[in-house]
Amino acid sequence: MARDNFSSIQVPQVDDRPLWDVIFAIYGYPALLLAHRLKIFPLLAQNSHTLPEICTALDVAPRPAEAILTTATALGFLSLQEGRYSLTPVSKEYLLEDSPNYFGFFWDLMIDNYQVSTYAGLEKAALTDSAQAYGGGDIFKSHEEQIELLRRFTCGMHSISMTPALVWPQVMDLSQHRMMLDIGGGSGAHSIGAALRWPDLQAHILDFSQVCEIAQDYITRYKLQDRVKTCEINIWRDHWPAADLHFFSNMFHDWLPEKCHFLMAKSFNRLESGGRIVIHEMLYNDEKTGPFAAAAFSMIMLGWTEGKQYSGQELSAMLREIGFEQIQIQKAFGYYSIVSGRKP
Repeated sequence: MARDNFSSIQVPQVDDRPLWDVIFAIYGYPALLLAHRLKIFPLLAQNSHTLPEICTALDVAPRPAEAILTTATALGFLSLQEGRYSLTPVSKEYLLEDSPNYFGFFWDLMIDNYQVSTYAGLEKAALTDSAQAYGGGDIFKSHEEQIELLRRFTCGMHSISMTPALVWPQVMDLSQHRMMLDIGGGSGAHSIGAALRWPDLQAHILDFSQVCEIAQDYITRYKLQDRVKTCEINIWRDHWPAADLHFFSNMFHDWLPEKCHFLMAKSFNRLESGGRIVIHEMLYNDEKTGPFAAAAFSMIMLGWTEGKQYSGQELSAMLREIGFEQIQIQKAFGYYSIVSGRKP
């Protein structure tokens, strides 16, 4: 009888690793944030260290230290040779604060607002269809009102912007353009990247006055004061300066289609004939079946803003509706793509 019962039970046709991967992501990836906050990466910047040496230096017990270090090694952020941990190229490039491509300020932003990415935070965001960052409400209004929040947010955005900002200007030919508006440009990373690549290009960063003060520090750091300027305006209400190139990075995903349409229309009306709009985003594929990075970014937006990620097809359709022509979608750097169009 027992044998008959067993024969009636269907053996699984696929394994259960995808289900475990969900659990492992919840527990595994925070190990990198812990390693960052414990300053494991700067510790290993000059010399490799053994597990006991790391435990002594950071005053962490061997059990948690080994779990964190093994996770960081498994994910490619550390290497282990002959019992000694050392940095990998990706950690040297992005997790040491003296690197121009330092990513750590964005990790700090995520840690400081960890409640947004908890199950409870995301559940509330999903069930109420409202952002939960800073306790809910409009994060941009919060930034205007609280300078320290704004500074940390802008530094975090710079951390994820400077690297792609050095690449997308190589993907596009900007030789015919003279003035770029970096709309909602934050730290000015993309203006800096474009100006470094195209020496005849000037740029204006359009953002709140407090953001412009922070951006000025980055402009000075790259010695671009003569070509990159800040413009203190409200992009929704105020007049935009004349330009032949409008650039938006990680802007459209902050808003639902109606506001994206407003920004596109304002861009179309303000651009010179022959001017170009460039949208820099992580895009869904046209079928909205992925990729995972864009889908996960939409979950970030669910917790932080009123927006979502878009497909290249969706953004292209909006641009055509406004009147833009010669629309192109191009891969940029990492997960990013650019969607561009010209005003006839």
